[in-house]
Amino acid sequence: MLSDTYVAELEEKAAAIRETIIEMLVAAGSGHTAGPLGMADIFTALYFSVLNHRPQEPEWAGRDRLFLSNGHIVPVRYAAMAHSGYFPIEECLTLRKFGSRLQGHPERLRLPGLEATSGPLGSGLSQAAGYALGARMDLPAGRQVANKFRIYCILSDGEHDAGNTWEGAMFAGNNKLHNLTAIVDRNNIQINGPTEDVMPLENLRRKYEAFNWHVLEVDGHNIRECIDATNQAKAIVEKPTVIIAHTIPGKGVKEIEFDYKWHGKAPNPQEAQKFLAELRTLQGKIQSEHQ
Repeated sequence: MLSDTYVAELEEKAAAIRETIIEMLVAAGSGHTAGPLGMADIFTALYFSVLNHRPQEPEWAGRDRLFLSNGHIVPVRYAAMAHSGYFPIEECLTLRKFGSRLQGHPERLRLPGLEATSGPLGSGLSQAAGYALGARMDLPAGRQVANKFRIYCILSDGEHDAGNTWEGAMFAGNNKLHNLTAIVDRNNIQINGPTEDVMPLENLRRKYEAFNWHVLEVDGHNIRECIDATNQAKAIVEKPTVIIAHTIPGKGVKEIEFDYKWHGKAPNPQEAQKFLAELRTLQGKIQSEHQ
């Protein structure tokens, strides 16, 4: 059972991560804003509660593996990694710079702690499913996957337009990869409009269930729910689990929440100053509510 104090600490951490996201995007002068802000609570839950990992030993063999399929939201991953101790937070300001380890899409060989390079949407679930099958094949007879590591995969909802996503889903369901948990950022936008206008996805739950997945749905901004869902997934032993996380793109900045035009747009210095002021006010509110 998660204590209220612990959850409050995670909420404060998520607010700080959102501030870092804005700071790194304005320093870069380009990048994606809506998705990273919307996923800050989930990445906080992952890096500060869910994942079995060692920031000071990023290649530790027993670590959980986290695949980021929608690589364009990587600012939130970099920010979460920095705040959890993988590298100094100040390095976040090198986002997208020449020679930086923090490229606009994650590059596995540049930064320890990344499991895969991603950019083209739709390939991450297949990568994660293949890794999950390989991990199970490597286990000695009789050992349970739960005694080793788990594989997690973050996906966008829009990338479900790509057929490779569904090939990965079918592969995982067919092979009963219960060591795999996928988390779908169901924010209902993609680069050129609402998902249900561009290419309707609903009923997303039933589609995954048809491919032999266990499906959970959560409020992607309720950190307690997100952590509880990942724990529930560990108890499912006959199929993979997908967590459909309903999120608000641009969460924390009212001006850009739900606005698909901020999918691939970075704030200018004036906008960033205003957004940071709003986020700091939000963090102060969170702190006062839990004192």
